[in-house]
Amino acid sequence: MEEQEAKRPRGSGWKDIYTTLRNEILALVLQPGQLLDEMTLAERFDMSRSPVREALIRLASDDLVVTLANRSTIVAPIEVATFPKYVEALDIAQRMNTRLAAALRTDADLKVISKRSKEFEAAVKTGNHLAMSEANKRFHMAIAEAGRNPYLASFYERLLSQGQRMLHLHFEYLERTHEGYLLTDEHQLMLDAIKAKDVDRADDLAHAHTRQFQKNFIEFMRENYTTDVTLRPLSAAE
Repeated sequence: MEEQEAKRPRGSGWKDIYTTLRNEILALVLQPGQLLDEMTLAERFDMSRSPVREALIRLASDDLVVTLANRSTIVAPIEVATFPKYVEALDIAQRMNTRLAAALRTDADLKVISKRSKEFEAAVKTGNHLAMSEANKRFHMAIAEAGRNPYLASFYERLLSQGQRMLHLHFEYLERTHEGYLLTDEHQLMLDAIKAKDVDRADDLAHAHTRQFQKNFIEFMRENYTTDVTLRPLSAAE
């Protein structure tokens, strides 16, 4: 083990662990609440506990793992109780970034957004939910970057990252029930509104985008976990 770690660039060992665990958490291979034991992980990755500990620290900063009072680490639960507050924040961030993009976008921005939209469509065809959620995030961040407000974009990126596991459940619900569609049509409509510099239309579409995600996530939770989830509808876009 020590010989293998010596061959790696100094300080880089944690990155492989971080990337692997992050992908497994986002893809729900590692379930919410699952224990992440440092010794077991060290054996799995054939490394010492130091890079494992560093990877867990990084995952905690992404809100993907939680350290408990007894110092054990678990995969962060998906907090259904706080979902209403989360989706309200997502709605505001999504609408504001999309409005700004419609007002301020350049031709170069449109090319990037269009490229990200096509990448999402390609990911949908694979049926790989992790690839789909990552591509979805890149599409929306391309819109945020076109809005030219790094503070709003940073806030939005954090919300999108926090919602990726919920988005997987959203995808699963749509695939199983065939109700609705896998966002591709909405992405194209948002791109069209941004291209036309139609700020109000872009706002309406961003709001509808969040509402569809909200509805399908809650339906999935009710069907699969018999959770009594009560959500007041998002206020209509103004």
